[in-house]
Amino acid sequence: MITSPVFSGKKYAVLGLARSGLATVDALLASGAEVVAWDDRDAAREALAAAHPGEAGLSFADPLVIDLAGFAGVVVSPGVPIIRHPIRARAAQANVPLIGDIELFAQARASLPGHKIVGITGTNGKSTTTALIHHILKAAGIPTLMGGNIGLPILSRDPLPAGGVYVLELSSYQIDLTYSLACDVAVLLNVTPDHLDRYPDFEGYAASKTRLFGMQQNWGYALISTDDETSAAIAVMVQRLGRGQLRQFSRSMVGNQSGWPALQGPHNAQNVVAAVNAALLLGVPGKVIDEAVATYPGLPHRMERVAETGGVLFVNDSKATNATSTAPALAAYPKIHWILGGLPKADDLDPCVPYFDHVAAGYTIGQAGPMFARILAAAGKPVTESGTLDQAVRDAAAAARPGEVVMLSPACASFDQFRDFEARGDAFRAAVEALPS
Repeated sequence: MITSPVFSGKKYAVLGLARSGLATVDALLASGAEVVAWDDRDAAREALAAAHPGEAGLSFADPLVIDLAGFAGVVVSPGVPIIRHPIRARAAQANVPLIGDIELFAQARASLPGHKIVGITGTNGKSTTTALIHHILKAAGIPTLMGGNIGLPILSRDPLPAGGVYVLELSSYQIDLTYSLACDVAVLLNVTPDHLDRYPDFEGYAASKTRLFGMQQNWGYALISTDDETSAAIAVMVQRLGRGQLRQFSRSMVGNQSGWPALQGPHNAQNVVAAVNAALLLGVPGKVIDEAVATYPGLPHRMERVAETGGVLFVNDSKATNATSTAPALAAYPKIHWILGGLPKADDLDPCVPYFDHVAAGYTIGQAGPMFARILAAAGKPVTESGTLDQAVRDAAAAARPGEVVMLSPACASFDQFRDFEARGDAFRAAVEALPS
């Protein structure tokens, strides 16, 4: 795990004992810090106590109740809605910073072997771009780890040797809890409306993304897309700040994607050009980059090619939880049997409308099913209100013809019928595997 003498002898409160919280507690205790941990779930506290029997530096108390004076920080999970959670005011009253595990990693950097950091943010495409940069660096023989909002918590990983590169996917929630992460390359892919239940308005959400670039030093690179108005405006602000050295990119820089089977669609064109430019800034040779992009295997639930049966391709894009992220998936194939629906984030499919000509038929599921069925029918598209994912897969498979695609790209959250988007994607895969051969 990542430890640092900078934490030794200090006292921290850790609120939330899921994966990142547990890794934080372990790293702080191993660094010689004192930790007061808390989670509202009894089972979470009991599991941590069992993992550290008799640990002198560990105690349990709710940070909303105890006196926080003298604490070095209150470390909260990114899932804690800090804008409206009472811990924000409580920490401010005690003049104690509210931080996350990424900020602890930033503070530990000086004690780690020399390295670089790539930070990737944006509304859509973060995971694919992060994994692609990581894949390119591995292909180049550069020691690398990916973390943040993807994979294992960064504090739970062993430090890289000198010359390594940490590739961090950073959600707005994580950036909100970070103050000193100076990325060597900071990437902004896009900014579209999302998480508006967490922020007062869209401008507040965009401002959170912008903070990543305000933490840079003048030796860093700010790599920002020009494909949407908000990102382009952020690029202007970054240039005025004079922190990172601004480099801009667009998906239009990519031509033929036929050699990248796991990276189809205009959204993946944007992901590729971002990853390629980041790798070039890190000194990776162009030939290595080209070969790595061609061999990139893709991530589960993100335009994942699940199977091809009878000439019909089945694609799992369960991660597309809003219409903006579904739209480029529809653009990727010319004739799609589209499975959509779930817990809606909006009452329209407007970002998808330009690609309705790619939709052979729709199959709606979940809470949004009737609403989406009305939208598709009004657009003149054949639509079946399947209700459940299993039924939608059967309905779509029965209608699809060789050369066509059956794609789950829900444009919705999953929580009306599934635990999360991963569970939804797994259910899609299982339903495809259960089809008669």
